[in-house]
This record gives sequence, structure tokens and C-alpha cells, in this order.
Amino acid sequence: MPNPPNRMLPGSPYPLGARFDGVGTNFAVFSAHAERIELCLFDPSGRREIGRYTLPECTDEIWHGYLPRVLPGQLYGYRAHGPYAPEQGHRFNAHKLLLDPYARRIAGHLHWSDVLHGYRVASPRADLSFDRRDSAMAMPKAVVVDELPWNEDRLQRPRTPWGRTVIYEAHVKGLTRSMEHVRPNERGTFLALSDPHLIDHLLRLGITAVELLPIHAFVQDRRLVELKLRNYWGYNTLAFFAPEPGYLAEGELGEIRTAVQALHAAGIEVILDVVYNHTAEGSELGTTLCFRGLDNASYYRLLPDNPRHCINDTGTGNTLNTAHPRVLQMVMDSLRYWASTFGIDGFRFDLGVSLGREAHGFDPCSGLFDAIRQDPVLNRVKLISEPWDVGPGGYQLGNHPPGFAEWNGRFRDDVRRFWRGDPGLRGALAGRLQASAELFNHQHRRPWASVNYVTAHDGFTLEDLVSYNHKHNEANGEDNRDGADDNYSYNHGVEGPSDDPVIRAARDRTKQALLATLLCAHGTPMLLGGDEFGRSQRGNNNAYCQDNEISWFDWDLARSPAGEALTAYVARLVRLRHEHPSLRAEHFMHDGADLLPGLPPISWMDERGLVMQQSDWDYAEGRRLVLRRAVPVTAERLDVTMLLINGTGEPHTFVLPAPSLDWQLCVDSSQPAATGRAVTGETLEVPAHGVCLLTAAPTLPGEETSRRLRNHGSSEPAHTPSAQSTGEDRPEPPPPAAAPAPAQTTS
Repeated sequence: MPNPPNRMLPGSPYPLGARFDGVGTNFAVFSAHAERIELCLFDPSGRREIGRYTLPECTDEIWHGYLPRVLPGQLYGYRAHGPYAPEQGHRFNAHKLLLDPYARRIAGHLHWSDVLHGYRVASPRADLSFDRRDSAMAMPKAVVVDELPWNEDRLQRPRTPWGRTVIYEAHVKGLTRSMEHVRPNERGTFLALSDPHLIDHLLRLGITAVELLPIHAFVQDRRLVELKLRNYWGYNTLAFFAPEPGYLAEGELGEIRTAVQALHAAGIEVILDVVYNHTAEGSELGTTLCFRGLDNASYYRLLPDNPRHCINDTGTGNTLNTAHPRVLQMVMDSLRYWASTFGIDGFRFDLGVSLGREAHGFDPCSGLFDAIRQDPVLNRVKLISEPWDVGPGGYQLGNHPPGFAEWNGRFRDDVRRFWRGDPGLRGALAGRLQASAELFNHQHRRPWASVNYVTAHDGFTLEDLVSYNHKHNEANGEDNRDGADDNYSYNHGVEGPSDDPVIRAARDRTKQALLATLLCAHGTPMLLGGDEFGRSQRGNNNAYCQDNEISWFDWDLARSPAGEALTAYVARLVRLRHEHPSLRAEHFMHDGADLLPGLPPISWMDERGLVMQQSDWDYAEGRRLVLRRAVPVTAERLDVTMLLINGTGEPHTFVLPAPSLDWQLCVDSSQPAATGRAVTGETLEVPAHGVCLLTAAPTLPGEETSRRLRNHGSSEPAHTPSAQSTGEDRPEPPPPAAAPAPAQTTS
């Protein structure tokens, strides 16, 4: 902009952010406690300030002004004048350039320096002092963009029903960084997500939704930079409307649309992992980059009796104050922006309990949850919460409002422990296979509310889960102190990689049993990307700072014979799940009238084919179980599946329970490449540490059809052995492995 305007016009308080109208740009920013706010314009390099204007109007705590001839591509930032009174919660410092909270794009990078702090770092009184050095040279700048929102009709969303959803969790960069057939400048970016080879791989697996780790612009932590490491996961948000610049090959926002459109065309939804619980500014001893400098007392939750200090329910130093109406508005505007402008199909809320905290604690009817549920855009997308934080009462699994699914850490822990051989887990396993009904079957919630997973980005990969007894996080620079200590893993006799064929075979059997358990359980299954071909992180269970081969997908491994075989096995499990309604029930299964003589909707038996009694559930050494499910498919036909689970180290002959059906053995987890075969006789040998899946499709007698369908189901939930066998009515807080430790402030 060679000739900046001489003065600002009043402009409009709406919309927030910088909005180009074809002639000029309107700027609007919230601050309840500022006394004056200045807009600073910069040259294309971001190094030279070319204009400074005081926002001339403030309407309802929104400071605003309009500049003609300010075009898309213009770099800018704010300076906020007001009291520097930490004891009152105010930390205004006009010497610090501030990023626009509504910035759509960011130019440049944060350059770590003490000038980024509002106080003199070396001062004996720390944050009570005041730093007068200018921070503009160390700050990235916001960029004015020309927004072109999509019409909803053009989005062509797949809108996959929850009951048919299979999630694949991955990282934009890690997923594609090593794909050799992708152009080098596009590897690790959104454009690579539209690569046909990648989409074909997802379709082969039967994936219906990709859940991406945070893509909002984030900060590289100073400690990591000094250690020559990088924040890889991205749970350190700087801007809630701007994508991470490194994920754009050409710097254009349209690249995100290209990726989403390509995935939508293949029938695959896109879910974003979003971090609205905290920001990158850290504690009261942290930096002044944006929110703290604009209005610390509004944007952050502060200790009521000492507002100098931030409330730290997130383990990151600060907690965003989503109970404040303008902060709530910012979160809502951000969610709608990603959903409406880019066609995003859902959101996974990091540390979701923090988002539901009101003054009295966690509240499933908090303002933010209520706002999301009634919003005409957001109540139509998929909503997933990580149901914990590190604050008081921070584990709230099953307690989120209807409309939200939740990451089920109990599924992860109980399934891992069962297959590791821990005692007393048969009842717990039964509960997890039935979508943890004791946790979720209330307020008319559905089984899909339980997002089941065995592995996720935070923890071991599946390969590492069966290869390591202990974490190996030395590369993170914290002397292996970070990350969870108890992972419920088992190395099968050797720590780390092994060429011993016996150990390798045992590890493979356990992986295959874990995958069968996950994909045959009711609820929403989530696969960790790369588990389908044996990806390893070398025993690192907290690889948040490993932006390298430790975290990047090794696609050569996917093409190896072992990788191909495991991928085909996963694809077959997912296909069977799609084909058989009894493996993905739309409603919690209930006891009810027999659909055929001796065939109720759900049955639990032991290896002798006998109905489980309470004494069987209480037997701590019991590690064998049969689960049979039956659901009507049409007025004449049933879909019946039966899981035979042998958690012992020896093969065992199971007696198939009555009634006798024309069973097909579709899966034997010990023989992943085997095709289905008919089962003859009344017994079946189930391998050690194995799962067998049997299917049948009996027909109903014509004259009995209407009566049986009318009588199907009841108002009482099916027996929930997990609650009785463990003596629990409601879940207690999980062991440390289930909750993010302060050292893992990245997830």
C-alpha cells in the first residue's frame, strides 16, 4: 500500500477481525478494559511499520475503524493501551505488538526473545515489572484476506451417519511427509491430503472420516527451539482462525478447500482436533502475543482472590475463559468459520472438560456446550470431546451433553489390560464391547457416543504397545520423565524390535486381537493412522516434539509384506463392520423376547456355551468369553454375529451355544489372511490370545415375524457385567495413563 490513508473512518463493530469489502478494510477487535487501541500496518516483509491509526470508535466493547485502499495481503497488528495492573488482572502494554484474534492468515514466524514478555524477565519482581521494549520485530503479523465463503450447497458433505463412522486419526504433515510420489513442496501439506494414492489407501481401509491433529496456527515452544526440537502435534494455539502456515504449500487458503473437496468426493469426512481450552501465551509469566495484551482479565480465567495468577486447569499455564460472552463468541465464530468456509465435518475438542467449566466447576449445560448444541451450523456436524482436563473433578467420561461423542479412555485401558493378561477384566471387557452402556446409556444417547480406541497420537502406537514395556522418550530432552509411565503394554519378552520369529508371531497375534476387539465393539471406532501397517515411534509415547522420522509415516513399511497383510486384515474387519448391523448397533442393545427360540438379541456365554452367571463374572481368572448379538435386518431375516474371545495363552475348544445356526467363520485373528469358511459341528477351536468372529443370517418364520419384531426390545438395558464385576456404579478417575500429565501439555 504505497499511500496509506491519512485517517481512519468509524467503520463497523461487526464482523470482528479484518474484513475487506472490495474498496477497503474494516477492522474490529474486542477489549472490555482497554483505553485505546491502535492499528499498525506493515510492509510486505513485516519488518517496517508503514502506518499507525487509532481505532476511532468503540461500540459495546468492540473497537473498530475503516481504512479505504487497504487491500488483501496487507500485514497488520494491534497495540492496546490500558492499565498495567497485574494484581487486578490487567496486563496492557502498548509496546507489544498483538496479533488479531480473528486473523485469517499469518505471515512470518515468532522469533523468541525476552521482548515478547510484557514484564522485564530479569526483574526481581518478575511480572509486576513493566517492559518498554518494542516486540514488533519478533512477532508474526496478521494478513488481510479476501474471504470467499462457500455456499453450503457446494460443499457436498458425505454426512456419514454416526453409526457407520470409522475414524482415522492422523497428522497433516506426518501422514504425507514421506510420500515420494507427491511433489516435494506439497509433502506434509493440505494439498498432499488430496493425493489419489492416499485417498485410495483410506478407501481400501473403509475409513469414513479423517481426524486431523491441530491445524490452527501454533507457536514453537521456546524450550523446544533451544533444544533444536519442534512442537509437532500443535497443541499450542496462537490463532483460532488461521491455519498453520507450514501446512500450506503455496500459502493459499484455497489449498484447504482443495483437500476437503477431494476427501468429500471420496465419501470421507474431515474432523479437526481443536484446542480452545488454552492459548500459547502460557501462565502469568508467559508472553504477551495477543489475548493477554488485548484484555487479560476477559480472555483468561484468573484466580478470583488473586487475579495476578491464571487458573491452570489445562496444565499449560492458562485456561481460556469460555464463560465470558465475547470469548464464547470467538470460539463459536471460529467453529462456524471452519465448518462453513472450508466444509469441515466435525470437531474433536482437546481437554473438553475445560470448555464446560463454569464458576462452580464442570457443567454439561455450560454456556459453550449450550451454544454449540443450538447453533444451526454446528449442531449438524460431528462433535467429539476429550472428556478430561487436569483441574478438580477433571475426569468426566460419560457426563457430556447429548449430541457429543467422547473419547473413551476406559475402553483403551480395559482392552489393553485384558489382552495383556491382567486378572478380573472379563466383565470390564464385556462393558466396553457394548459401547460402555453404564457410562453412556442415558439422556437418549446412542452407542456412537463412545469413541473407542486402543491407541491414539498421545501414547504408544499399536506396534510399540506390543513391543515395549516402558516408554523411551529420551529424544524429547526431558530425561524420559515426560509421558505416561503405565501404558498397559507388554513387550512379549524383548524390549523393542526383535527378529525372533516366536516373539514376532506373538506380537502379531496380540495386535490382531486388539484390532478385532476394537472393530467388533459397539460405539465409534478410531484407528491411529499407521497402525494398519505397523508404524513405530521407537517406544516414544509422547512424540509431541518429534517432527522427524520418529513421527512421520514410513510408507515403505506399508508396502512391505507384513504391512500389506495387516492392512488387508484391518480392511476386512472394517468391511465386516459395515456389512453387519449387529456389529454397529444404532441403539444400545436390550434384553428382550427371543427373536428365534433360544436366540435373544444379546447373549453372554462362557467357553462351554453356557450363559454367564454372576459367579462367572466375578471369577478373576476368567479370560474366555462369547458374545452373541442378533438384530432384524428385514421383516424376514436376522443378522447374527458371535465373538469367541480367548484371552489365555493356550488354544481352547469352545462349545457353540444353541440354537444351531449356519455359522460362517469370517475372522480368525491368528490367521489374518484366511478367508471365511463354513463352521461344521458344535465346537470351534479358538487360538491362544485370539478372537474368532462368526456370522449367520437366519430367517424368521413368516407367521411369527410381526409378533417377534413387535416384542423385540424392552425398556431395561441389557445386563452390564462390567459394573457388577468391578463393584462400580460410576467411573472413578483413571490411572495416570488416561489423563494428560503436566509434562504432556500438548494434548
